[in-house]
Parts: sequence; structure tokens; C-alpha cells
Amino acid sequence: MSRLDLFNYICDFAEWVSGRQAVTKKDGALRFGILGAANIAPQALIVPARSHAEVLVVAVAARDRKRAEVYAKRHGIPIVHDSYDALINDPSIDCIYNPLPNGLHYEWTLKALKAGKHVLLEKPSVSNAEEARSLFHHPVLQAPNAPVLVEASHYRFHPAWHTLLSLFDPKDVEEVDVRAAIFAGLFSGEDIRFHYELAGGTQMDLGHYTLTALRGVFQAEPVAVTSATPRLIHEGFDQRCDEAMVASYEFPNGGIGRISADLGARGGYWFPWLTSNWPNFTKDMPSWVSIKLREEKHGRLNGLETVSQKTIVMKNFMGPHVWHRIDIIDTTTWRHPDGRVAEEKKNTESKKAYVWPEGSDVETKGEDWWSTYRYQLEEFVNKVKGRKGSGAWVDGEESIKQMEATDRTYEF
Repeated sequence: MSRLDLFNYICDFAEWVSGRQAVTKKDGALRFGILGAANIAPQALIVPARSHAEVLVVAVAARDRKRAEVYAKRHGIPIVHDSYDALINDPSIDCIYNPLPNGLHYEWTLKALKAGKHVLLEKPSVSNAEEARSLFHHPVLQAPNAPVLVEASHYRFHPAWHTLLSLFDPKDVEEVDVRAAIFAGLFSGEDIRFHYELAGGTQMDLGHYTLTALRGVFQAEPVAVTSATPRLIHEGFDQRCDEAMVASYEFPNGGIGRISADLGARGGYWFPWLTSNWPNFTKDMPSWVSIKLREEKHGRLNGLETVSQKTIVMKNFMGPHVWHRIDIIDTTTWRHPDGRVAEEKKNTESKKAYVWPEGSDVETKGEDWWSTYRYQLEEFVNKVKGRKGSGAWVDGEESIKQMEATDRTYEF
């Protein structure tokens, strides 16, 4: 079984499950068209739309019409257009989902906006900060009743991420590590993610999540990139693209942040002379965030200085709907005047959040089976319909700042 066959099997199973959760569609449901027969679309839109009463996925267009027809049949999409332009200009379509390669995001998103379509734009929003400023500051978005545009940074719409952010004050953050990895072999060197002309590279893909999470924890922009070390895709492929990126940053409060993103994790086992190229199924997988807060000093007792410190670790921040855990580790240390540790105690509390908590000012609490993409779709519809929603959103200025930080990382 090929990787594509396996992926399609997983998508078919997900759609079968979602079919059991399908709901009756309401009048005035938003009609979506998809640009490209993208592998991410079932997970990001088609499956979540099944359970949303105000979303219909009605059309798709691809460079190859036959491929689009096969895709439409597989996913139950009724309309196949001959071109991206034809789909965008279809008057029956309200919204466009743009999961095209990164280098095509700017052109086709702007065309969709000018055609009056709302756009759910796959991350990263565009190829660089210059394009981001041009897109998100474009006059079409400043006009009255402008269409809605959002970067689909899906994990930021899930209650778990907002639960994490509620547990600390960003000014108290001292150190942050954000890591994510995919085992080697899932993506070949020929994958669209590694085409330089199309704005490929791991920092433009998996690295988007690590860097947005780091910036989200500090709630600030880095004042400096202090290191950035790429591992280029292996020989025989486009070595202008990074297969992995490790970088560190300094933030305005003096805090230090580090990221690691790897789309080809290998090794990490015994006998490295034999196993160094074996796919690594454990390292940094699937994703995690570790937040170390500044120490708090509580004076002296019996000649010992009492110090407390909190560390917060979230496991699987990228896919919390599958499983996640937030550990809050409180450490109390008693030290002698010379700095030696006399005693140390740790207490760990764990949290999970699959729906918005009771008491929060959110009209729709969600369901514990909703994916990050389903929460994202909920907020997109709320924004188009002019509703308050949960408050989870990625505005244009945030997307611009993310691309500026990405550019600085590559420029280091």
C-alpha cells in the first residue's frame, strides 16, 4: 500500500465516521469551493463541514480536470469546474478554501477576495512578509462589508490552546521550548513542501506551528533571532529547502524561546551507526510546548531561602482533539545561603479541555469530538454571519507578524 493509498483510506474512514454525525443543512448555508484537489481538504474542511448545519462543500477545481472529477466523486462534491478562475467566479459560491501550495496563496486569495468571496486560507498565509502586508492591507479588505479572510492556523481555535494561555501571565515567562516532528518517510523529497519556488521548506510548514505557538505564549514579537540552524533536504532534491529547523529567539521581557520542527525525524536509537537513518517515531512527536515561569522568592525560614517555580507542559498542542494533556508542575525549593539545595518538593496538576468551559461567554460550547478544524470552521462561519463566536481568531496583523518572524528566521 502506497502512502497516498494509506492517506486516502484514513480520509475515507474519517468521512464515514463524519457521515454518522451529519446534520440537516439550514437555509442560507455557506457554499464552499475548494481550489485544488488537496490532500489536506478532507481533514480541514470536507469532514468538519458534515457536522456543520451552515456549511456545504459544493465545488472543486484542479489543474487536471480528471483528477478533480475523481476527487469530487470520492468526497461527494457535486460541481467540478474547469479552472480556478471558473470556480472563483461561480456566483453560487460564497466561500473559497485555498489549500494550494504556499507560493500560490497570494495570487488566488486576492482573486477570490476581489470576486467577493470569503476565504479560508491554509497556513502559512503567503510566501513572505511583503506578500502578507500587501494581502492583509489590501483595499478590498478595507471596504465596507469586506469579505472575511483568515489564515487557517487550526490549533489556535481549539479550547485546549486557550486553556493553556489562561494559566500564566506572559510577562512572567522565562523560557519556552516548542517542538514538533514527523517521522522520516511520510513525506518524500519530491513533496510539494520541498519546492523552493512554491515557498517550500519545513519552517513554512510544520515550523509555522512551532513559531506561532512560541509567539503566542510570549504574546509578543521576538526582539532578536539568536540562532537558526536548518537541516537541508537530502541530496537529489531541492537543497534550497530545509527539512528541519532549530532556532532560538529573545523576547522583550528577557525571555528565551526555542523551536524545533522536523519533517524527517530520524535516529535516536541505540547503535547509531546502524540506526541513524531509521525513522524516529518518538522524538518530539507529535508536538509539545514547555513553559518555564520566573522563580518567586518567599523569604527565609530557619535560615533557608524558599523559592517556588512553575513549569507548564502541553503535550500534542497541534492536535489536541485526538488527545492532549496540560501538566502544571509547581516546584518549591529550600536553599542554603551558599545556594545548595536543602529540600525540593514538586506537585503536578493536569488539565484537559475538549469543549469551552462552563461559565465562559461562548454561545456554542462545542463537542468533545470536534477537531481543531471543526472549531476553526465554527468561528469562520460565525465571523461571516456577524456573530460573536468564542473570540478565537487569527487577524490579519497576526498573520503579518508571523511572516515577519519567519522571514527573520530564514535570514539569520
